[in-house]
Amino acid sequence: MRQETQGALPEPLVALLTEYLKVEAEPEALTPSTTFASLGMDSLALMEMVVAAEERFGIVPSEEALDLSPSATLGDAARVFADAR
Repeated sequence: MRQETQGALPEPLVALLTEYLKVEAEPEALTPSTTFASLGMDSLALMEMVVAAEERFGIVPSEEALDLSPSATLGDAARVFADAR
């Protein structure tokens, strides 16, 4: 298993979720196995996250980022954004 799914999430992803998208969860409660659905995020919120990542971090996520669904995990998103850098 890759490191993102074994340890803590990257701080930029946690900040993006809690500060920019205003996900109502304590940062320490966000784990690689947390799903977007469990955070109340739907497909539209995921697209907002992708756009926010592009604007905030200057990255262009791969097509895989567009395939993230509410059942995807934060670990999945961490890998997608790490691959975009």
